[in-house]
Amino acid sequence: MSEIINVIGKEEFEKEINSEIPVLVDFWATWCGPCKMQAPILHEFKEDLGDKVKVVKVDVDANEELAVALNIFSIPTLCVYVKGELKEKTVGLTSKAQLSEMIIKYL
Repeated sequence: MSEIINVIGKEEFEKEINSEIPVLVDFWATWCGPCKMQAPILHEFKEDLGDKVKVVKVDVDANEELAVALNIFSIPTLCVYVKGELKEKTVGLTSKAQLSEMIIKYL
């Protein structure tokens, strides 16, 4: 089973979201309390769904230009991409049930 992918840079981000399986992207930062609380939820979510979904993390401090280009101004922001197209977006700490609701329709 594949792990959560940490993306560095726009090119890698574009490559990862242009996937045949749905991609859940977590925009986060090391100093963000809710982001730290979101991490174990993402790991559990990924563990449950395995290779049916790709989970990608983007540190907004290391990828500031990308975050601004994608209108990410609050974190954590979670986005669902299907074949490179943004389908869902939520801001703030998100439960595993909410993540499942976001992604299930694209499986």
